[in-house]
Amino acid sequence: MILMAKIQIAQDPVADDLLSTDPFALLSGMLLDQQFPMERAFAGPAKIKERFGTLDPTAIAAADPEPFADLCSTPPAIHRYGRSMAGRIQELARVIVDQYDGDTESLWTTARTGEELFGRIRALPGFGEQKAKIFTALLAKQLGVKPTGWTKVTGDYGRKGFRSVADVVDADSLIKVREFKKAAKAAAKAQS
Repeated sequence: MILMAKIQIAQDPVADDLLSTDPFALLSGMLLDQQFPMERAFAGPAKIKERFGTLDPTAIAAADPEPFADLCSTPPAIHRYGRSMAGRIQELARVIVDQYDGDTESLWTTARTGEELFGRIRALPGFGEQKAKIFTALLAKQLGVKPTGWTKVTGDYGRKGFRSVADVVDADSLIKVREFKKAAKAAAKAQS
């Protein structure tokens, strides 16, 4: 595993250190980033590691689903839908084990093009098109993973600005991303 950049999405030193050093933590945080405040979603992997003892995808994939769901839903839960997200994290871990030999980072380090990287991320359980674009942009902007064509597949998320979690590098940028999302939601509501 190569050393990753200093991630500061969770705004918590322990959680951010884990996101910065454990690729499965970063991927799991992105999975949890839906219908839940982003900093709390990205803090979820640290809670799992604290309670389960590891974030090793092989161990998570092999875990008994009921006790794993219990530890994910115990307050403070990893997500507002802790039990269902526990299942998704186990599904994600199984894909990493089955398709990437348990090496999460190889998901992005072996992709030759932006299109291939986006396709791999898009194929993960719980990753729709928008989430795959955002995670591809996060990898490029924060970790320097920039295979040829990455900006084409990420669209606006690849541009400079404060559009998504890909742009969160500190507390100020978190606020700016939150403001951008709020304005975008208001604009969409006004048009409907």
